[in-house]
Amino acid sequence: MDRTRPLTLLLAGALAAGGLVTLTPLAHAADTELARNGGFEAGLDGWSCTAGSGAVVSTPVHGGTKALQATPAGSDNAKCSQTVTVKPNSTYQLSGWVRGSYVYLGASGTGTTDVSAWTQSAPDWQRLATSFTTGASTTSVTLYTHGWYGTGAYVADDLSLLGPGGDPVQLPATPTGLTAGGATASSVTLSWPAVSGATSYKVYKDGVALATAAGTSYTATGLAAATSYSFQVTAVNSAGESARSTAVTGTTTSGGGGNPGGQLPAHALVGYLHASFANGSGYTRMADVPDSWDVINLAFGEPTSVTSGDIRFSLCPATECPGVESVADFKTAIKAKQAAGKKVLISIGGQNGQVQLSTTAARDTFVSSVSKIIDEYGLDGLDIDFEGHSLSLQTGDTDFRNPTSPVIVNLISAVKTLKAKYGAKFVLTMAPETFFVQLGYQYYGSGPWGGQDPRAGAYLPVIHALRDDLTLLHVQDYNSGSIMGLDNQYHSMGGADFHIAMTDMLLTGFPVAGNTDRVFPALRPDQVAIGLPASTQAGNGHTTPAEVNKALDCLTKKQNCGSYQTHGTWPGLRGLMTWSINWDRYNQWEFSRNFDAYNWS
Repeated sequence: MDRTRPLTLLLAGALAAGGLVTLTPLAHAADTELARNGGFEAGLDGWSCTAGSGAVVSTPVHGGTKALQATPAGSDNAKCSQTVTVKPNSTYQLSGWVRGSYVYLGASGTGTTDVSAWTQSAPDWQRLATSFTTGASTTSVTLYTHGWYGTGAYVADDLSLLGPGGDPVQLPATPTGLTAGGATASSVTLSWPAVSGATSYKVYKDGVALATAAGTSYTATGLAAATSYSFQVTAVNSAGESARSTAVTGTTTSGGGGNPGGQLPAHALVGYLHASFANGSGYTRMADVPDSWDVINLAFGEPTSVTSGDIRFSLCPATECPGVESVADFKTAIKAKQAAGKKVLISIGGQNGQVQLSTTAARDTFVSSVSKIIDEYGLDGLDIDFEGHSLSLQTGDTDFRNPTSPVIVNLISAVKTLKAKYGAKFVLTMAPETFFVQLGYQYYGSGPWGGQDPRAGAYLPVIHALRDDLTLLHVQDYNSGSIMGLDNQYHSMGGADFHIAMTDMLLTGFPVAGNTDRVFPALRPDQVAIGLPASTQAGNGHTTPAEVNKALDCLTKKQNCGSYQTHGTWPGLRGLMTWSINWDRYNQWEFSRNFDAYNWS
């Protein structure tokens, strides 16, 4: 959380060096057109685009009434491809028209030398062309077009492959060996062996088409806890779709106890209390916190040094916070809150409290020092508010499901140790910034080629590893740059749209860095709250009560949604978090009064 100002985070990107567009001779009159739907007049029929990056548009077009538009995102270069049958030892001419920056047209699997043509910049339609000769045993090639990482959308139209036609494509065989495993409370991971000749696979859940997968695995998300589902898969190529595989049953888990940390109200209000410092909002005594607040996070426990793991907490000194209560009165007030059903946690970090558990020694010190604070003040659990440079991913750490970076691995281990020590009633919450969570849809760590900010998406492995122990995730939907949602559009903070799009990502799940084989599974609605600033002074991105209510209406009732279409309706959304209780008091309790008055039914 920001005591004084928003944290600025930067991304870096890299582009490959340029090349030349290849010019090719005209095809022979006897050659035939082999590209299917090269003008995209039939939509994306015959074409497969990575990470859902492709769409058909009506303007601009080169010929006819439609064209392909595809948008790179994260580590995905918006590749759209089609596999066609060809004859061995034959020559083919590939061409097409494109617009945009760094647009490629090529062919792979030729059996000789794969080829491509590209343009660095085409503000208007530009023709790309190249040719290739197939190998002695080549019977199919893959045509493709793609953009480049970090660039904008490109447009392609009238793609053509001329040459001798090959033998008809055979319908792929029915997949065998489908297995369901890796279940969580809201997801099941499916896998199956590859089928010869298949270009994609279609996944079915309870007899209804669920998704198309480019590879041989898929994670079904957004499922109900402790529920069994029937899954099947088919193999697909240009000849059509195979019969469905034998059905397998996948059963979600119960969710690690359903509500880790004990009972909270069905809809809870979470707030941070400036207990160890003062700022313009003024000091608020624990005993003076209104009953509206269900979870009170003490801000902040901070380390003695960035890498020590030694966390300390003390009340704000009287010289800085006139009116601060005694430690004894503070502890008595905590007990009174708990007797009234409230949860009081120690929040670790904040903008100034950088914590890097880079060694096992720091991990162990973290566990012992946090335990000491929890025991001394009789607290209910822990809030992780690591910001800035606390969490980052080392180069090569690219799979959120299996992290290798020490600061990530040690934090997960430390929290699991604390959870085991205090048991089922231990409350665990997290308050990451959007940069560390939702930005992971586009970018994850330094990326497969380096050059990106290694902090991008760095909370995802922590959330994922601890999801069955997690009571609440309340991402800070403020002090944030524009973030891309699941609609592949950028959303800006301050209005209902931002909170709807960001929360929908958590409740739906999303492919990390555009990789559909690495899907971050959806969280349960009762594990998610929306984080907002309590006043215009509290942080950038203040949202008016009317806009807050619109976001809640959309997410819980499918009402007042505006232009963004959610992937579900979640009446069980846990509630709201705000920075902070002090700032809400400064603002005449506007935030908490609006929460109390909201009609959830």
